[in-house]
Amino acid sequence: TLARMILGMDAPSAGVLRYKGREVAKISAKEKRSWFLKEVQPVFQDPFAAFSPLKRIDRYLYETFNNYKMGRKADADAHVDEALQSVGLSLAEIHDRYPHELSGGQAQRVAIARALITRPSLIVADEPVSMLDASLRMSIVNMFKQLKEEQNVNIIYVTHDLATAYYSSDRIAVMLRGWIVESGPVEKVLGDPQHPYTINLKQSIPQVDPDKVWDKKTDLSEMESTEYARTGCKFAGRCPAVMAKCHDQVPPSVEHEGRTVKCFLYV
Repeated sequence: TLARMILGMDAPSAGVLRYKGREVAKISAKEKRSWFLKEVQPVFQDPFAAFSPLKRIDRYLYETFNNYKMGRKADADAHVDEALQSVGLSLAEIHDRYPHELSGGQAQRVAIARALITRPSLIVADEPVSMLDASLRMSIVNMFKQLKEEQNVNIIYVTHDLATAYYSSDRIAVMLRGWIVESGPVEKVLGDPQHPYTINLKQSIPQVDPDKVWDKKTDLSEMESTEYARTGCKFAGRCPAVMAKCHDQVPPSVEHEGRTVKCFLYV
């Protein structure tokens, strides 16, 4: 949902989301095409769902080049090939091929190359490695790191995978039912979590150590529908450190040990 709001696909039900000082929900369709979507590009979870099986995959890259008026028609081949080279592919490799002729990793790389056609400032990547097997995940995550470092592309990486989030991110925001419960430098938030929910998330990951017994007590009880309608803290029903006021008061966001935590424990 947050990714859709950042892309201007959904309007927020409360609050305001701005990009470079402009309220995203109020940017006109014309401005989205001419400016906003050139600078803010999506990469979706399933590349095969993003591409029609009846359409050659290189057509998507050329259409993006033409739709956003990225240059002269004579420059299209070089521009498309440059984007593909950025993700470890080439135009010769994918020319005239259909999506089903590519591997999952190749298809996701093409999806990222399509986003790079407009030379964006920001890429919103929604679970970009969740459809890939473990052998391909790190290649995509490494590619995001390379794009960030070499092309100064900012990436909002939406994921449930704490390992790849830790490896690829500078900063992280942990969300629970629409709330950011803890945010800050990734080394602090995941290396030494302070919010009970973040601690719970980290403890749910088994340790890869044959000599260490995994004895963390993680509450995996079924989540009640009433949890979503709570007037107080949205983690109060499962929090091991819950206090009476957590049930009917919204906790403040406070600065604590180099990160922001939404919790009464640190007030």
